[in-house]
Amino acid sequence: MGYKLRWSDESVKNLEDILDDIKFKWTDKEVDNFKSKLSHQLDLIVQNPYMFPVSTIKNGLRKAVLSKQTTIFYQIIDDIVYLTYLHINKKDIDKIK
Repeated sequence: MGYKLRWSDESVKNLEDILDDIKFKWTDKEVDNFKSKLSHQLDLIVQNPYMFPVSTIKNGLRKAVLSKQTTIFYQIIDDIVYLTYLHINKKDIDKIK
């Protein structure tokens, strides 16, 4: 089954914040590396969204650890994978609830 990927407004904002943070602290090379890693992980999620565990944070969410700093939260509804939140792991997890 082919799944479609949809980004929530919140996840788009999360991505912008993460990229801004990387640009501020590092170089364009690290930004490109992050984008590449994220793209690969999203490809895996779309190909097989059930390969990542169910989250204990909120019912119906799954989580895919992108890096030690970032976790992707998403849910599956029919043939759509909804990217709900990109979480910076050092921040408060309660924002997801």
